[in-house]
Amino acid sequence: MQDLRVALVQRELAWEDPAANREQFAADIAALGAGTDLVVLPEMFTTGFSMAAEKVAETDAATTLPWLQALARKHDVAITGSLAVREGEQCYNRLVFVTPEDHHQYDKRHLFSMSGEDRHYAAGSDKLIVEWRGWRICPMICYDLRFPVWTRNTGNGTDDNYDLLIFVANWPAKRRVHWRQLLIARAIENQAYCIGLNRVGSDDNGLDYSGDSLVLAADGEMVLDCADGFGIFCATLDYRKMENYRKKFPVHMDADEFQLR
Repeated sequence: MQDLRVALVQRELAWEDPAANREQFAADIAALGAGTDLVVLPEMFTTGFSMAAEKVAETDAATTLPWLQALARKHDVAITGSLAVREGEQCYNRLVFVTPEDHHQYDKRHLFSMSGEDRHYAAGSDKLIVEWRGWRICPMICYDLRFPVWTRNTGNGTDDNYDLLIFVANWPAKRRVHWRQLLIARAIENQAYCIGLNRVGSDDNGLDYSGDSLVLAADGEMVLDCADGFGIFCATLDYRKMENYRKKFPVHMDADEFQLR
């Protein structure tokens, strides 16, 4: 199985300005050159974490999705991040996972009620597992990080088993300790690589963001720590190393069986 070269784009977001954000991220992706397999963008990367859903939500990603697809084809890369999308009468905080040939979507299940997200966006109900270049990838959004049952990797070869868990986020700096520790926990308990991609800067909600985007190995080892830096950060995920660790320490054999209702 080939290794996976990932690029994390940790930047400040232009508030409710999709055109400006698309321009910046297009330049970032173009600067990567050849050899990158996956680019990870923040939660609501076109607008920031805006609760003005009626104003910022795109109709079925009318502009941003074709733009992402064009970038994916041009640079032969997969790109993932979330944005506000309107579908019928509902708006969703929707993650898209775009490849040169296809796209997939995941609607955020756990809405952050303390910010009123549940009053402006509808919750999703289906987990997404994407296969990309031999890797099984489970992408999630921000607040999902706090709910380990939803993110659980069974490790038993079923359809919900994965190799890489991703969280895209707008996670405030005042809770950065939670962010970092929970990402480490998710990697260890699921014996999978874990990526947390957060933004930096501040937004019009009056919140500051410290970045702290991380890449963690299946044993919790730190592969990449972006700290509070601005820009593009790259790492290579070693599939054989993860596979060998799982074989030597097969925790999933003693795991509890459960089913979400």
